[in-house]
Amino acid sequence: MKKWLLILGMITCMMGLTACGQAEEITPLMTTEEAAQYAEQNINTINQVVLQGAQDQVTDPVWSKALESWIKATEDMGSYEGIVSTESEFDEKDGVIDTTIKGSKRNAIVEFVFDNQAITGVAVNVEYTFGEKMEKAALNTLLGMGTVFIVLILISLIISCFNFIPKIQAKFAKKPKKEEVKSAAVDNTIAQIIEKEELSDDLELVAVIAAAIAASEGASSTDGFVVRSIKRAGNKWQRA
Repeated sequence: MKKWLLILGMITCMMGLTACGQAEEITPLMTTEEAAQYAEQNINTINQVVLQGAQDQVTDPVWSKALESWIKATEDMGSYEGIVSTESEFDEKDGVIDTTIKGSKRNAIVEFVFDNQAITGVAVNVEYTFGEKMEKAALNTLLGMGTVFIVLILISLIISCFNFIPKIQAKFAKKPKKEEVKSAAVDNTIAQIIEKEELSDDLELVAVIAAAIAASEGASSTDGFVVRSIKRAGNKWQRA
């Protein structure tokens, strides 16, 4: 009797597990056939819109970006020639469709993304060969490293220019000092001459002052300039 009760209990448990499995069965948003038809229909529509140049008439943001991605991909893919294969994966609300298409130059994969039972994104990704991928990677590396080296060279040149700035400042700073010293020497010479000698008139004073100025400027004679008048300003003499 106990044996039969045990068998009946096991049967009951198995039936309960089967019922639970049937209750949790998920119905996908699209079947494989429906996903293939959806992809084919929309890919043909996108291609026709681009060929007719009517992409400006599309206002939906998802399909507008899909058209932009298609146009960009055709630069490397070439013209669209047909569908190669379609793969899809769906649950009851979300899913992805990957459709491989053939181009005149290269193949590409058109990806449709669904979220919460709505299409949220369409992208066209060109399939490159391994050699093409390596070539692009090497080119990007060279461009990046070249940019870094150019910037470093420019920075080093700018830093090297800092050595000349103090010298330039020193040159500009020395000129006024020399002129002040020269002017002070001329004033002192003129004052000493006037104190030591008694000059009878202004002509003699002008001649003496002109000679002092010529000597201070390293000139052998006073022919290079003309002193028209002499004015005394405090302890200094100014020529005009």
